[in-house]
Amino acid sequence: MTVKVKKTSKTKEKVIDAAAYLFNTKGFDGTSVREIARKADVNVANISYYFDNKAGLLEYLVSSFLDGYTSVIEHAYVELDSRSARECLLMFIKNIMNYQKDNNQLARCVLREITLDSVLIREVLTTYMTKEKFYIKSILETGIHQQEFRKLLIPHTIMQLKGMLTMPYLHPQYMTEVLHVMPNETYFTDQYVKELERWVNLTICLPLEKSFISTRTTK
Repeated sequence: MTVKVKKTSKTKEKVIDAAAYLFNTKGFDGTSVREIARKADVNVANISYYFDNKAGLLEYLVSSFLDGYTSVIEHAYVELDSRSARECLLMFIKNIMNYQKDNNQLARCVLREITLDSVLIREVLTTYMTKEKFYIKSILETGIHQQEFRKLLIPHTIMQLKGMLTMPYLHPQYMTEVLHVMPNETYFTDQYVKELERWVNLTICLPLEKSFISTRTTK
């Protein structure tokens, strides 16, 4: 499943890409509208036309990224009707990692912003993050009920999972300068997804023998 942030015009796309890059390198407060316009090679009036101001641009970046993010999780949740909870959880992990890779600059910008306390972020937590919690919690609870997963402390499991999914994009300098890996490269994403699958199998899933025995005894 490939999901990208929706961009409606070439000019708007250039502004979004420029803003995400500059917010990452200079911070939101350290970036001016003129710098964004210069980086995007557009007129300042274009930014006002599409986003009103810099705060409106940030709000658009956050909401558009999280629209795609939650649609990826929802897709895995909907598949619970036809797939096992384990398959849905692994689908969610793989698709989220690829979504972040495909929107690398935006992922870094938004994931950092939602660690801050502001009116915008409180609204994000009320809408997008509440949906995220519901979808992940539902997958985990289904796995426990169907005796695919261990009896987990669900809030703790969500914390661990989110930490592993966001680490490469919340700490890009540590990733590149200390660990010498590139989160925006397909090779890294593929290898990391395999490690996350190993974590799911060892930490979340019941051993196959126990799962099989439990399933038979409940029939």
